Amino acid sequence: MGTKMKAVVKTKKGEGSIEFMDWPEPHPGPGQVKIRVKGAGVCGSDVSLYHEHLSIPMNLPIIIGHELCGEIAEVGEGVKKVQVGDRVTSETTYYRCGRCPFCQIGWYNMCPERLIIGFRAHGAYAEYCVVPEISLHRLPESVDFISGALCEPLAVCTHATYELTGVYPGDWVYISGPGPIGLLCMQLAKAAGANVAISGTEKDGDRLKMAQSLGADRAIRVDQEDPVAILKDLTAGLGADIVIECAGAPAAVSKGLEVVRKRGKFTQIGLFGKPIEIDFERICFKEIQVTGSFGSKWTTWEKAIQMLAEGKVKTKPLISSSRPLSRWKESILGMEGKSEMKVVLVP
Repeated sequence: MGTKMKAVVKTKKGEGSIEFMDWPEPHPGPGQVKIRVKGAGVCGSDVSLYHEHLSIPMNLPIIIGHELCGEIAEVGEGVKKVQVGDRVTSETTYYRCGRCPFCQIGWYNMCPERLIIGFRAHGAYAEYCVVPEISLHRLPESVDFISGALCEPLAVCTHATYELTGVYPGDWVYISGPGPIGLLCMQLAKAAGANVAISGTEKDGDRLKMAQSLGADRAIRVDQEDPVAILKDLTAGLGADIVIECAGAPAAVSKGLEVVRKRGKFTQIGLFGKPIEIDFERICFKEIQVTGSFGSKWTTWEKAIQMLAEGKVKTKPLISSSRPLSRWKESILGMEGKSEMKVVLVP
């Protein structure tokens, strides 16, 4: 019998079906490294996974969790860029084919054969996690392991805000959803010199206050105020230059298409878990540039880590608590009920 470790495992399909259990400790193969996990962020997708509302394919049983940082505990054959003891964080890509057009141009997040840790390869809710060396990024000494556990969501937001949307100084950016993703996008937009309005509902009161403390120019309660009227007032009647939708709510999409100005840009990050209806003609009549955003790539991670190391974006204020891995369930359900902003599990 090999050495065992503790891990959070999705054992089968269906509501819940997640257990905290003993699991064989992994060892790296050629080109791989074994990370001693020091922090693993709980993602909103883990809530969807718990309730079986996620459309991303999974290989079951599987260790879940895809946001992580830690120290190299062991290296496989052929690994040259890192050594035992190095502080690292890892992308979510466990495998990419390297042959398809997307891989060839560096957009391997679109690779049709891509395997994502926590879904189709074993993830980070464990004492150890094995990933390919190619997916590693060094964690600067100035970034502690709790803050560093949020490198992945920050990279997702950097990909959406900078690489796909393009935010410029003086832009008015409207962000729907003041959760972790919305607050990270807000900070990135502010760092680029934009003005930012961020919106939420009655339940988001504390999150909207946090948004203002982190630099938001305007926080909007959509159950009390009309964001369309507010953004027109702020932009001489034009509307927002950019809308970034982070709530994953159909009503937020509809409102965002109203808020954005003619020939403006609309980026969808939030996931719905089901088909939704929108007024697609509004996109035509206003000539809106619409893009979706999914995951991240190497350039995104380098930008994100640099922003974090320089203090231009802060992840620590978003972390409501850090807990032992054994308290995974209350952490996931706490995020679902919005009693938690962001939880980091510490194996």
